[in-house]
Amino acid sequence: MSTSKIKMQQQKIVAGRSINLARGVEVIKTNLATLPGKPGVYRMQDPNGDALYVGKARNLKKRVAAYTKPMRMPTRIQRMVALTVSMEFITTHTEAEALLLESNLIKKLKPRYNVLLKDDKSFPYIMITGEHDFARVVKHRGARKEQKHKAGRYFGPFASAGAVNRTISTLQRAFLLRNCSDHIFSTRTRPCLQYQIKRCAAPCVGKITKEEYAALVDQAHDFLSGRSHSVQQALGERMQAASDARDFERAAEIRDRIRALTRVQAHQDINISGFGDVDVIAVAQQSGHCCIQVFFFRGGRNYGNRAYFPSHDRDDGPKQVLAAFLGQFYERSPAPKSVLLSVEVPEQQLIAEAISLRAGHRVCIQTASRGRRKKLVEHALTNACNALARRLAEQESQIRLLEELAQRLELEGRLDRVEIYDNSHIQGDSAVGGMVVAGPSGFVKNAYRKFNIRSENAATSRSKKSRGGDDYEMMREVLKRRFARVLKDDPKRRSGQWPDLVIVDGGKGQLSVAEEVLGELGIRDVALLAISKGPDRHAGREQFHMPGKASFIMPSRDPLLHYLQRLRDEAHRFAIGAHRTRRKNSIVMSPLDEITGIGAKRKKALLMRFGSAKGVSEAGLSDLEAVEGISAHVAKKIYDYFHDDV
Repeated sequence: MSTSKIKMQQQKIVAGRSINLARGVEVIKTNLATLPGKPGVYRMQDPNGDALYVGKARNLKKRVAAYTKPMRMPTRIQRMVALTVSMEFITTHTEAEALLLESNLIKKLKPRYNVLLKDDKSFPYIMITGEHDFARVVKHRGARKEQKHKAGRYFGPFASAGAVNRTISTLQRAFLLRNCSDHIFSTRTRPCLQYQIKRCAAPCVGKITKEEYAALVDQAHDFLSGRSHSVQQALGERMQAASDARDFERAAEIRDRIRALTRVQAHQDINISGFGDVDVIAVAQQSGHCCIQVFFFRGGRNYGNRAYFPSHDRDDGPKQVLAAFLGQFYERSPAPKSVLLSVEVPEQQLIAEAISLRAGHRVCIQTASRGRRKKLVEHALTNACNALARRLAEQESQIRLLEELAQRLELEGRLDRVEIYDNSHIQGDSAVGGMVVAGPSGFVKNAYRKFNIRSENAATSRSKKSRGGDDYEMMREVLKRRFARVLKDDPKRRSGQWPDLVIVDGGKGQLSVAEEVLGELGIRDVALLAISKGPDRHAGREQFHMPGKASFIMPSRDPLLHYLQRLRDEAHRFAIGAHRTRRKNSIVMSPLDEITGIGAKRKKALLMRFGSAKGVSEAGLSDLEAVEGISAHVAKKIYDYFHDDV
């Protein structure tokens, strides 16, 4: 193409943008006339009514008026204004309330031009239950329950479930607290193995009194609250007293408990005794990407750390990204009394006020400039830099592999989203389809989906009449459900949920099924690839199949082959895990759950009368009618369910 033609096209693009920009400015000016000079939240929307940007303001009129002069702003803001066709506003009493509302709306709407915190997993806690005379220590995830049956004391958050499990294991060794369910506790007649290996005090059979056990629970509470030194000192005095009394076996038991506590404390890589509860947050930026590292310290103990990689524009600076992160992060995570930052963020005091309102107590946000606090922040910053470097290196490798894959498969454009499908079942029973997603940043685990197979033609239903399974029908159901849903939710393909390449685990048969499904739905522009095991089903000899092309293999040492194997294996792992979960759940279910009208109360009455579901199936009609709560109509329904094939 000649230079003159390129310039003409560029002029057309600029002219088109100017027209759209003028339209967006006109929309903003129209709303500006009726805006109050009060705190609030504004929302810019595209032609489909989807949020482009959510912002807060101390003075709505002044803040929105700034968008009427977009030529003074970055290109990203100009694009946003050009796409704006409508605006919505919500006034608040204070600017802090506006900041809270802004965080809530960003989390809910996920606007394109806002900084987004993508990792939205809840943090695990340790809970000491409070509804039983003999409390137990358990892992808790999700909202803190205030109902009577869930009342308890919470400690955390912990960065990972592994940190929780290690701490609970230590607490059992150190304080001999039970880990069995209330049902098992109430039915024990003799101590279990946990008592034999000195990890439980066996309160279920009276090996310890209620008062003595309560003292152990209080010690565990003190330890989790940061008073570990006093707990160890008290245990040391008891060990010495037992030794002086020549009760060496008792002294050895207490010694082992002290060692367990010491082992946990030895795992703390930073000692922050005297700081209480504090979150240490550092941000690192490189090549337009940011990593935010959060360290959790509770009661002077390190509860672990987690790295975040929020989605943001390349022009956003680290301070701006961190400020947006704080509002969204503490919208779902309880804030401690103190937060240490690596850099001072815009409107830091306002953010602290907003977080304090949400937390129900004063939250102090500071930057550390000297002393031990500075060392903590520097440690977090080092971890943020290292995590970002690893992320960028991995992303660069992923991008190269995706580019090579597109080139090898002769596909146009780049691969931003690859979906891989696999099924798992045992002779059709508890059949599950799995979808995993990969992109330039690696596996996108929050986009994984599982599909419980519903069709009786595809897999064994829970009825006695269907046996066996059909892998092709399973794949057909999974793909049809997946793409019918995305066609309904995003027909114009604006959400980024559409794949550039679909990979199915199987041979030409599975590929044909995928072609048929996409063809029936009118989808013609999604590339398909099937992977079969090849001769002798040996790894490294996989065959690859594409529509309209001859099957091919790749050299055994080809990095692209290893990449495709990794994609397939991840889909296989995910599908098997989902299948095992479904099968495990189905094992504990009773055939009585299949019968309409049989709830928990009637089910219990039947099992109490006949002993098991098999006993119910062998009962006569008159025997069923004799059960309390079972009418003649319900008894006939139960009888017919077990005898309808006779």
